[in-house]
Amino acid sequence: MGTYLVVDGNSLTYRAFFALPTDMATASGQVTNAVFGFTSMMINVMKDHRPDGVLVAFDRPEPTFRHVAEPLYKAQREAAPDILRQQMGLVREVLDAIGISTVDLSGWEADDLIATATDRLVEAGHQVIIVTGDRDSYQLVRDPDVKVLYNKRGVSDYAFYDEAGIEERTGVTPALYPQYAALRGDNSDNLPGVPGVGEKTAAKLINTYGGLDGIFEHVDEQTPKLRTNLAEHEDRARKNLDLMLLHHDAPLDVDFDDLAVTPNPDELKRLFEFLEFRTLAGRLDEALSAMGASVDLGPVDERA
Repeated sequence: MGTYLVVDGNSLTYRAFFALPTDMATASGQVTNAVFGFTSMMINVMKDHRPDGVLVAFDRPEPTFRHVAEPLYKAQREAAPDILRQQMGLVREVLDAIGISTVDLSGWEADDLIATATDRLVEAGHQVIIVTGDRDSYQLVRDPDVKVLYNKRGVSDYAFYDEAGIEERTGVTPALYPQYAALRGDNSDNLPGVPGVGEKTAAKLINTYGGLDGIFEHVDEQTPKLRTNLAEHEDRARKNLDLMLLHHDAPLDVDFDDLAVTPNPDELKRLFEFLEFRTLAGRLDEALSAMGASVDLGPVDERA
């Protein structure tokens, strides 16, 4: 039995970009705040958890099955700033140089790839830590095999959740989280919930009636305003649930027996010199050493 990190690459890169100043740049003008922050995050979690393997999942730009089902899904999101998009390739280069496996799949979101990969690893007898800033992964937590390391803000503020932690945070168990979220809605995905139903009311309803079916079977027992809102927005809540449930059947082209971190020293040295990541080089060597995959990058020039 081993411990594996399954990482939401887009989520952490976005968090890093908005946490660090955009004037972080090399002498040649290459902005590096997102790739620096992401690399720092990966170093920290590898050092802290010493995984036997790592897999990083990424979104792709093509529409997914959720966009087909709901054209307004995530429609409110502005396009990523150019200086962020320009760094996504660098993030992938860093991962390749460290020797960390990555996966993406046209038509699928990273969340679904994470759900599928987590199942595959658990079926093989391993434990999984999902590293993400996306609450959708709360539904995947199950003791003792799957936990979520949730990035709350910045590059170093995390919460580590097991089933009890998810229930304490949300008021519902991981298994019921999608139904709770369907009632509450998710503004980040442009999925409005039932009007007047916030987190506390959603948790109370879910725990009282066991889910959407039970809630709508007992809608007449609610206060007049809540009864009206539930009755008028039942279709919305049920559609939200369909969209929020993660899929566990993505056709992954991943060798789950080959997820160990295998660094490429020459490529790492070249890339870290280009990015001027001297201090990160030392921290990375320390993290890899803790995992039994030490690499000596030697001196690397970094901006002052």
